Amino acid sequence: MQRQMPSNFPDNIPVLKRLLVVHKPDPGAREFLERAQTQAKDGVEVTLAVLDGRESRKFFGVPMAKRGIQPVWLQITNHSQAAYRLHLVGIDPNYFSSYEAAAANHFSSGKRLLSYGLLAWLFLPLLVLLPIKLISAWRANRKMDAFFQEHSFHLRPITPGGRQEGFVFTQLDAGNKIVTVRLFGSEGSKEFLFSVAVSDINPDHVHRDFEDMYAPEKCIECDVDELRRRLGESPRATTNGRGSREGDPANLIVIGEFTTVLSAFGARWDETESITLATCWRTFRAFVFSSEYRYSPVSALHMYGRSQDFALQRIRKSINERLHLRLWTTPLRFRGMPVWVGQISRDIGVRITWRTWNLTTHRVDPDVDEARDYVVEDLLQAGRLEAAAYFDGVGSCDRSSPRRNLTGDPYYTDGKRAAVIVSSGRTTPKFIALS
Repeated sequence: MQRQMPSNFPDNIPVLKRLLVVHKPDPGAREFLERAQTQAKDGVEVTLAVLDGRESRKFFGVPMAKRGIQPVWLQITNHSQAAYRLHLVGIDPNYFSSYEAAAANHFSSGKRLLSYGLLAWLFLPLLVLLPIKLISAWRANRKMDAFFQEHSFHLRPITPGGRQEGFVFTQLDAGNKIVTVRLFGSEGSKEFLFSVAVSDINPDHVHRDFEDMYAPEKCIECDVDELRRRLGESPRATTNGRGSREGDPANLIVIGEFTTVLSAFGARWDETESITLATCWRTFRAFVFSSEYRYSPVSALHMYGRSQDFALQRIRKSINERLHLRLWTTPLRFRGMPVWVGQISRDIGVRITWRTWNLTTHRVDPDVDEARDYVVEDLLQAGRLEAAAYFDGVGSCDRSSPRRNLTGDPYYTDGKRAAVIVSSGRTTPKFIALS
């Protein structure tokens, strides 16, 4: 058994306090449970909470968010008569094991040796104390390994009447995190879909109150024919701020509550941050170095006399290659659900332009129908598409006589816009129609 140093030992000897490396987790810091969500199905109860950067640092004693790791706390209670097993890869196919997550947060003996070695040139007598620092770092890392292992979710059968709980160490997501909990058992499988807001970013929609944007008495309930007619009267394309010039086509209709829309796209698409000096600087760095910035702000396009109500994006290998999805809410309702008019385009590079303040802009794929249809394909793949149809939109133009957006990029289209109804859980589409 390892002997513990007195708690006041480092405080009484300042030099040794500087030398010691201490891992101080706080397993009692469970404020995240106040935001936990619970779902029950056929005698099985699942409770889940996602820790933000501050909470994970306090509980585990290390800055896990800086290492790209996000703990998800999971509790499964089995009141049924069958045993179940968690499908861990279904939560995150690239999850971290407990030892892997701990190792990513280990105190680095090499860095500490270097920093202390430089200090030792001024205080050579302190070199004799160097082993204390290295040994304490080693001890702290071993303690960290044990702590992560103790509090992780262990894969084993959850027997009737049993309960299993612990942390799954997932890849970091900010904004809205979608977690799918699948359980397999002798009587079949069960799936629980969670959509959890994580407060590590400042999304662009944070100041929008969609429920109050249109008072109930101003909302218009539509059947399919009425919806088609009113969408035909809606803006066919985005505009500049003054509304004097048309830009990208309004080629998408999304039907669903705001939280359902976020959930349906959330597992594969990221929210966008508000435009601030900090986010502009991060965007600039990502642009210069062609690096990833998942939550980069998007530029404002306008419809209905305002910029987009919120935007989503799906990035690939760099900030210069993204799909941008902008949505505006409307007073229209279909089956009681809000109708959103949107614009979707695919960035395929960067080019020089005189039409922006920074003399550069993203080059947009001229086949805008491909980006529109990608949304339908993506929702089908996710199992979150209840229904889809195609309505008249901006009007057709072919590649021999394309239109141009606000920054001069050409585009061609069949003139249709896709309308999709998103579901709150996994579903099979009831119809895929052309109209």
